[in-house]
Amino acid sequence: MQITVNGDIRRLDRPTTIADLLAELQLGERRVAVERNGEIVPRSRHAATPLADGDELLIVHAIGGG
Repeated sequence: MQITVNGDIRRLDRPTTIADLLAELQLGERRVAVERNGEIVPRSRHAATPLADGDELLIVHAIGGG
């Protein structure tokens, strides 16, 4: 399966959820916003949202500062 994450093409060899992908990208514990095919996916749905071939994701993480 092939998806696009922030403009970069990624190949996935197994069924993957948004939560799985975030863990793989080492973003699982960070505050992130995920948009899948133009729609925001709430954090509460990350583990239950499977990725499909051709999905386009935009992942943005918050950076704190002062």
